[in-house]
Amino acid sequence: MQAPVYLDHNATTPLAPEVLEAMMPYLTDQYANASSQHRAGQVAKKAVDQARAQIAKLIGAQSNEVVFTSGATESINLALKGLVAQHPEKRHLISAPTEHKAVLDVLDALAEVGCEISMLPVQSDGLIDPTDLSEALRPDTLLVALMHVNNETGAIQPIQQLADMAHEAGAFFMTDGTQAVGKLPLSVEELGVDLMAFSGHKFYGPKGVGGLYVRSRRPFRVRLYAQIHGGGHERDLRSGTLNVPGIVGLGAAAELSQQRMKADTARIGVLRYQLESELLALDGVHLNGHPAQRLYNVSNLRFDGVDADALMMTLPHIAMANGSACTSRLVQPSHVLQAMGLSDEEAYGSLRLSLGRGNTEAEIAQAGASLKHAVERLRVMG
Repeated sequence: MQAPVYLDHNATTPLAPEVLEAMMPYLTDQYANASSQHRAGQVAKKAVDQARAQIAKLIGAQSNEVVFTSGATESINLALKGLVAQHPEKRHLISAPTEHKAVLDVLDALAEVGCEISMLPVQSDGLIDPTDLSEALRPDTLLVALMHVNNETGAIQPIQQLADMAHEAGAFFMTDGTQAVGKLPLSVEELGVDLMAFSGHKFYGPKGVGGLYVRSRRPFRVRLYAQIHGGGHERDLRSGTLNVPGIVGLGAAAELSQQRMKADTARIGVLRYQLESELLALDGVHLNGHPAQRLYNVSNLRFDGVDADALMMTLPHIAMANGSACTSRLVQPSHVLQAMGLSDEEAYGSLRLSLGRGNTEAEIAQAGASLKHAVERLRVMG
């Protein structure tokens, strides 16, 4: 039996051994509630404070601007719904059809309660033309919500420029940073974003924990209306007993990412080039998205005359994706690729390959050879 090759790191990453080691004391002996006033509780609180500082350092924020949540989906709900609830005087929001469903579904919910949503078109490479944002901004625009890195194509949006434009119009700017945090060097202050969501399991941390950056500095200081009440935790923004082991793991993953980011970028980027070059050498294979302005580990490829589901079933020893993991149960073409102008047939023939720390040169060579053989075989079979 062939050893599995995991090429789905944008869906989730494995827990780093160093992160598990940091979490273990809080899963065993140090089990106290971080809100308790006794000594054991204060030990847990100190660990939470340290993790908050580690995350703040990773994203260039102040510690008091980091709110812990169960992950990016909850963070996005808190950011969007919480901001709208605090600003009833403005009901116009701007986003794009290539956003993750966690954003799109919340926007749909807000539209049902009276918000007006404007969707910016994306170019064929998945990038947004800043001119389109300029034309969409209005005096009653409350928020612009655009992701930093696309989860399917890896497209990196010009966030700093877009955020500056939003601010000039008096609007807040939120970004879904789920695929950027821990992978790209970034500073929320330099980017100019006011809200940013992220999840631990996208950068070798545990599942079920993430956070929301909430700007506390003027002139765009953010105030949110809490979506979960009951105890006033996290500065009254997210009540509930803190997940101390998860938070400690999130902090450890943040510190590890800072240490390894430069090396990871270089090594994984070489592996992606190796895999992508081999597959693009085949006739009828195309890259979806921008060739350069994208995350170093992602390759979204379209195979003419091949159904991606059939290709995945032919190669069960390779973990790949034909869209977002959060919508994989829905039998429909990728909304991201459709927004970029691909037909249903082209979208159904596309695969996302996302590499990570654990991949080796040998298994990437194995995956490339297996994919080439499977594509050629499926084409012959018709």
